[in-house]
Amino acid sequence: MLFSCSAYKQVPYFQDAKANSTLPIENYSPLTVQKNDILGINITSLNPEASAIFNNNLTRTNGSNFDVSPVNPVMGYLVDQEGNINLPILGETKVLGITTSEVQQKIMAKVSSLLKGASVTVRLLNFKVSVLGDVEHPGVFPITNERVTVTEALALAGDLNITAKRSNVILIREMDGQRTIFPIDLTSNNAITSTHYYLKNNDVIYVQPGKTKYAQVSRGFQTGTLIVSALSVIAIVFSTLHK
Repeated sequence: MLFSCSAYKQVPYFQDAKANSTLPIENYSPLTVQKNDILGINITSLNPEASAIFNNNLTRTNGSNFDVSPVNPVMGYLVDQEGNINLPILGETKVLGITTSEVQQKIMAKVSSLLKGASVTVRLLNFKVSVLGDVEHPGVFPITNERVTVTEALALAGDLNITAKRSNVILIREMDGQRTIFPIDLTSNNAITSTHYYLKNNDVIYVQPGKTKYAQVSRGFQTGTLIVSALSVIAIVFSTLHK
């Protein structure tokens, strides 16, 4: 009974959260464009034929816009190793380290002198996060907007299994050419206010399995071994008796 009570205390999320409390959102920072990102840029104007030249990037890889599977992504504009994208007529535009809204403003400043009534929208097409470990459905999840939290990513993976360690979820993030590891304690309210609560492109979340998970697997392996051994003994005895 004491073990059960102790184990349960590790299960609920945000245990120190107070009912009806208000937490200001001060830990969110907009995504910024990085090298190898893919931007979907749509430019429209009063002359659709004139603006169509900029929108070839909105077609999908195999040419079929009806196939929306991950293996047929929208092509988009690739951010090169110098942090630039190359648009028809407009040429190179520096986009590294700025938000998609700022990219939109840059392109608008260039295209407004060429197209009457121009309008520009910019989206990050390759935003994805990976969730691994002791969750219901581990995998890589594309994100359709630019704002996703740790808890939302875990929800996409079907939530943590009951055997998962909630007090030490690991976030792996690529920053400035390095991978950095951040621990996140989901049993604490501090997880919500952490600067790592909002995810960035290519973040990896790893959920460690608890000892209970190992015990389950270990017992299953031991039981299987005993069954195989017992069947082997029965087969030997049966063979001996019928000689």
